[in-house]
Amino acid sequence: MCGIVGYIGYREAYPIVIKGLKRLEYRGYDSAGVMIYDGDAVKLCKTKGKVADLEERASKEITTNGTIGIGHTRWATHGVPNDVNSHPHLSNSGDLVIIHNGIIENYAPLKEELIKRGYVFHSDTDTEVLVNLIEEVQKNENIKLGKAVQIALNQVVGAYAIAVFDKKNPNEIVAARLGSPLAIGIGEGEYFIASDASPFIEYTSNAVYLEDGEMANIRLHKGMKVRKIKDDSLVDPYIQELQMNLEQIEKGGYDHFMLKEIYEQPNVIKDTYRGRLHPNEGIIQMAGVEDNLEKFLNADRIIIVACGTSWHAGLVAEYIFEEFARISVEVEYASEFRYRNPIINSKDVVIAISQSGETADTMAAIKLAKENGAFVFGVCNVVGSSISRETHAGAYTHAGPEIGVASTKAFTTQITVLTMIALRLAKAKGTLSHSDFHRYLQELELIPEKVKEALKTNDRAKEIAAEFKDAPNCLYLGRGYNFPVALEGALKLKEISYIHAEGYPAAEMKHGPIALIDEHMPVIIIAPIQGHYDKIVSNIQEIKSRSGRIIAIVTKGDTQVRELADYVIEIPETSDALSPLITTIPLQLLSYHIAVMRECNVDQPRNLAKSVTVE
Repeated sequence: MCGIVGYIGYREAYPIVIKGLKRLEYRGYDSAGVMIYDGDAVKLCKTKGKVADLEERASKEITTNGTIGIGHTRWATHGVPNDVNSHPHLSNSGDLVIIHNGIIENYAPLKEELIKRGYVFHSDTDTEVLVNLIEEVQKNENIKLGKAVQIALNQVVGAYAIAVFDKKNPNEIVAARLGSPLAIGIGEGEYFIASDASPFIEYTSNAVYLEDGEMANIRLHKGMKVRKIKDDSLVDPYIQELQMNLEQIEKGGYDHFMLKEIYEQPNVIKDTYRGRLHPNEGIIQMAGVEDNLEKFLNADRIIIVACGTSWHAGLVAEYIFEEFARISVEVEYASEFRYRNPIINSKDVVIAISQSGETADTMAAIKLAKENGAFVFGVCNVVGSSISRETHAGAYTHAGPEIGVASTKAFTTQITVLTMIALRLAKAKGTLSHSDFHRYLQELELIPEKVKEALKTNDRAKEIAAEFKDAPNCLYLGRGYNFPVALEGALKLKEISYIHAEGYPAAEMKHGPIALIDEHMPVIIIAPIQGHYDKIVSNIQEIKSRSGRIIAIVTKGDTQVRELADYVIEIPETSDALSPLITTIPLQLLSYHIAVMRECNVDQPRNLAKSVTVE
């Protein structure tokens, strides 16, 4: 989950590396470090804390001139976040410098063996074991860095993205990946290395995404060679043209990335269905679905695997697929699916959902499904990501970069993609009437405008946030399509405000959670007029009779719930199946404002990282 940045070329490396680390700080922000080679010596600076802390310390401790540099921002796995455990790490000789994202699972026996051979360790990290293993191989075999890295990586078990520098051969950086993303930007007489392309988009639009099990020797005057780690065979790398732009990864005048991304939802939902949804012609056209339509139509069931917010989107999709297309759906946590010996067969379709396209558990679930003969379809946001390459087919969400750690626009664009797939299958199977199919297409086209209207509840959400910012607990309730929205609303609140929150199906309240309700318990109820409205009203009355404080998300013009609720947020009306795209908006805004009022770091909540590339 850490962020990696490297530069080798003719420019000053330090400003590029530091700016790149700031853009990757969403991947981890426990600690940070930088190495600059000034043509004579390695200059190293690292610290617990954020990149801003590193910048301040570097200005006092090291000279930052030099045209080669690597940097790292960390989400701790092995070893607590402190100065010593921060990356980069040096080998015992001080010649090799490494930055690493991932986990070396067999580091303990390797470390034990290296200690027997006289190596001394200064940190608790698995990364320091790896850099010394590379040095040991290099010393014993009397070989260059690239070959030593290749041999050493064949001895490790785990996941990694690494960049390694050898001051004895200072015109080269060696990069490698297995299970953790790594992009190489290719400029004129310069190269960039990063966990994603955001650190170098203003310098080049050409990038190579290393595949799993590949390494690159990046040499300043000899170009770049990509090889397979397993057998050292040469690979012809595919150079991609980057689609993102600098404006997409800046805050654009908003106080936080999260708020910007909440307000981007009308546009990104439209971008997600643009060119795919044609209401006037009664057509949904998605290449990944059309090319594999028979796989979907002949499926015994659909299994959705995902984690976190993407899992909640999958739960919404379960309702939609089963109602529209009448296909049995199971939704699984990817982290559980991979370990419980699931029954998978060749007539199963597995849909893997991930914003980053790099989620380690979801990647492992994909591999398991493929090994058992299932057809695997990916839904992700990042072009060129691992999931987009590992799946048989897929669809991008076109949400643009999501920097805020707490997902917002990923959720709504994932639901948009999954809804379009369900509608396309329903048309092919004839499980929706012609008139209902057209009605849903037209309603989906109107969603961006309705999201814009829902965003006008911002001031009301802010008022309510001021009332409940100090609540120690919170309960979210929804029924049907909006039960997953209740789960997602609770997740957002706990992620960024650190308030304990639970989401429940409203009907389950009587089976336990009602015991929690008193005059101090805020209860957020999603109660649109469509769906199980009368049942929700009954649930609200039960809460009211126990003095619970009710915040209700209601359809504009509602009177019945308004009379019972303490606070009401109105949203525009839409069909029950599409309502999660609207009902989630005020919940996102409420969580955001509560977190801001509690002086929490909204974009970088504690202990979290955006892209979970380790188990």
